[in-house]
Amino acid sequence: MAEGSNTGGGNAGMAFIVGALVVVVAVLAFLMFSGGFTQKKKVDVDISASAPQLPAAPKVPDAPKPPSAPQPGG
Repeated sequence: MAEGSNTGGGNAGMAFIVGALVVVVAVLAFLMFSGGFTQKKKVDVDISASAPQLPAAPKVPDAPKPPSAPQPGG
């Protein structure tokens, strides 16, 4: 009779594992959807930098005039 009295021993262990997983998932879901441990800080960054004034670029010389085209007959 001792051999047939083994009822539900493995199922209790499985139920414990499944219950623990449900608790872990519930805690993680709570932390993710409620903001968790993150602290919402207001950060105001003001970066102002002035560009250096460069001297004016030299003026580009005018392009040379193209040579005149040869005239027919001459």
